[in-house]
Amino acid sequence: MTRVLFINGGSEGHVNPTIGVVQELILRGEEVVYFTIEDFRERIEKTGATVKTFDVQKFIKAFISGGRNNLLERINGLLHTADIIIPSLLEQIEGERFDYIIHDSMFGCGRLIAQILKLPAINSYTTFSETETSFNKGFNQLANNIPAETFAEFQSLTAMVKQKYGVEIHSPYEVFCNPASLSIVYTSREFQPFGEEFDVTFKFVGPSISERFTHEDFDFTAIKSKNTIYISLGTVINYAIDFYKLCIEAFKNTDYTVVLSIGNKTKLSDLGEIPENFIVKNYVPQTELLKSTKLFITHGGMNSVHEGLYNGVPLIVLPQSADQPVIARQVADIGAGIQLQMQSLTANQLREAASHVLSNKSFHKAVTKMKESFQETGGYRQAVDEIFAFKKKHDI
Repeated sequence: MTRVLFINGGSEGHVNPTIGVVQELILRGEEVVYFTIEDFRERIEKTGATVKTFDVQKFIKAFISGGRNNLLERINGLLHTADIIIPSLLEQIEGERFDYIIHDSMFGCGRLIAQILKLPAINSYTTFSETETSFNKGFNQLANNIPAETFAEFQSLTAMVKQKYGVEIHSPYEVFCNPASLSIVYTSREFQPFGEEFDVTFKFVGPSISERFTHEDFDFTAIKSKNTIYISLGTVINYAIDFYKLCIEAFKNTDYTVVLSIGNKTKLSDLGEIPENFIVKNYVPQTELLKSTKLFITHGGMNSVHEGLYNGVPLIVLPQSADQPVIARQVADIGAGIQLQMQSLTANQLREAASHVLSNKSFHKAVTKMKESFQETGGYRQAVDEIFAFKKKHDI
């Protein structure tokens, strides 16, 4: 039995795709220790993994201390988290042996910890991947607008990391993307922007969709054989009463059956009278619901977009933050949906956009093509196949 240390941050979008991977690793005889935040303990322990946690509030405080005005400030923020993450992890695993490490691509200390522990490393990409060339090209385009003191802080932080932990950081790319000799990418090469530019060390295994260990009550007979629109802003930034009211205004008394997921921050009573053709829930079983959905109106998180396309559902994407604008643009570029801006959206625009996507065969053709590219990949099982090939190569 070999032991793997799995390191991830505290985000649904980064943890959920790894659940199936962890289950499959354990099923094939691996012992997994998973380092993340307390919120995910129960979900991950149900896979059979051992969970160790870090203080999410201290992590967030350190991360935002770097600033939010440009990419390098965010990279500096990741470096500020080193003194939160590294000592906590090293203390909790003292005396333990690991054979290799899997770290999230956007969790800034992953590559550092792999070097400190001198372990073979695998990078886990739950969003679009990035080559060093493409990252540097984009970074250099922004560099003229980054203050000199921000570059000075980056140099100071990298020197601090070398002094304290004995590892060197050679570029912002290493901090932001955590490159390794194997990268597992949870999408298809067809959906990845410029997918043809990635070499064989990037393994595009497709969406990793598995049981979430959450069980929401939902009456599927209420949407069976209906013209169903599903609306959700995901699990993080979903407090949007005005948007939910706009959706109600757009689709009330129409021929659509609308399922509206409002998250745990919004009360049903906040929305006023709910039309008869609406089903409003705090949470819904999304992966199952999408099998009976004709249109998905989404914030554009990678998990949600993957699940929609995997089930052959065209999208209207309303990006909110992080990588969602990039994902929304890619959805539009491949013709699988359209992108709208929530800030200027009206009920008429949303209703007309829905009618346009539902009635235009080109969207369904593009979605079908992407669905096929996803379903031809192996998901979390293929990810574990690639991990085992990596183990064989490194004699683990």
